[in-house]
Amino acid sequence: HAAIACIAFAGLALTACNSGPGTRAEALERTLYDYSGAIRWNNFEAAYTAIDPELRETRPLSNFEWERLKQVQVTRYQVVVESVLADDRIAREVEIDLANRHTQTVRTLRVRETWRYDEAANRWWQTEGLPDFTQDR
Repeated sequence: HAAIACIAFAGLALTACNSGPGTRAEALERTLYDYSGAIRWNNFEAAYTAIDPELRETRPLSNFEWERLKQVQVTRYQVVVESVLADDRIAREVEIDLANRHTQTVRTLRVRETWRYDEAANRWWQTEGLPDFTQDR
């Protein structure tokens, strides 16, 4: 489902992106597809590479936080709302179903992702950080 949402979203994102080969829209589609897949398949290290380098530097994940991610089993990643913000950033509201591997507790989280384009790197960065699986909602 995430792949279909990403492809559909690429059309919406074109309003904020240039057209043609190697464009912001293509970079966005590729990045969202890769990030969504990484979260869905619990590859948090791969997902972390999409996090804004400034955020990774100012707020790196601790060893404790990395260990906590090992307790989570994501079972669904669904984009609920997507929009282009006034500053050409992309915002997505995502629902994530997950299970705690130890307690088998299942719950759904709703998280916000904001993406910014980096002209120099020709890529998009997620500026919110990895989902906080410890939140109550």
